[in-house]
Amino acid sequence: MGFPGTWMTESGSVVYRVVPKCACSTIGQILHYSDHGRFYEGDIHDAREGLHKWAREESQPVISATVRTRSAPAFTCVRNPYTRILSSFFDKICGIQRNGKRYRGNLVPMLTQKYGVEVGGADGRQDFDQIRSFRRFLLFARDTIRWKRPMDPDIHWSSVSGHVGTFIANGGRYDHIFWTERFGEGMQTVLDAIDTPYPVDLATIPRFNESAAHGPERAHPVEDYFDDLSMHLVYEIYHRDFELFKYDAADPSNRMPVGEIDLDEVHAKLGD
Repeated sequence: MGFPGTWMTESGSVVYRVVPKCACSTIGQILHYSDHGRFYEGDIHDAREGLHKWAREESQPVISATVRTRSAPAFTCVRNPYTRILSSFFDKICGIQRNGKRYRGNLVPMLTQKYGVEVGGADGRQDFDQIRSFRRFLLFARDTIRWKRPMDPDIHWSSVSGHVGTFIANGGRYDHIFWTERFGEGMQTVLDAIDTPYPVDLATIPRFNESAAHGPERAHPVEDYFDDLSMHLVYEIYHRDFELFKYDAADPSNRMPVGEIDLDEVHAKLGD
């Protein structure tokens, strides 16, 4: 299986398992800067040079050897399931993508037809019921994850533990897992543990949110989108994320972790 979704600096200083919707654009740019002293011009996901990526065939032997010999530390970044699924909805379902089109072609028309999801207009019109549409999207997301119907789950709303776990199951081990909600603290811990060709001052690094302008702005507090049924669905889908990464399933308004991540527990439970 190898290590899909894994990036590594060309200098071999550090290995990163990408988790979509968990600050991956900013992390990728930081890694690029740490090797080259400059940011990648454009979306780091489009970069075909400057970073080793598992999606680049020539990078696979280098990444595989580094991970299996543990010759560089490995890390990933996780996020509260409530805010992550909301972000996926506004970006991938309501938003217009960089190519000027809807995400995955006919996905939105299918959601409208089968689930009654509204997304506003391509012209930025926002006069739709965000809460009702999001809850209908949540039913769709649950269907894709639990039954793979009407399609396989998308990487942007499949569980964080699923992404994190493939790296472990295929022979990798994390030295650090940190929270998006405490990004500066967690990323600094990673940088402090490695030697980089160029020093990184996190205080001066911008946040690269490539999806920020894709969709309409969220009109309500996070907790307003989640009634009892929605909270039940989120826990059904993401219970491992809540448990392993120490988020509060009972309170959607609390995006912060409520405990410390136990790396041994993560490896034991996701290593099957």
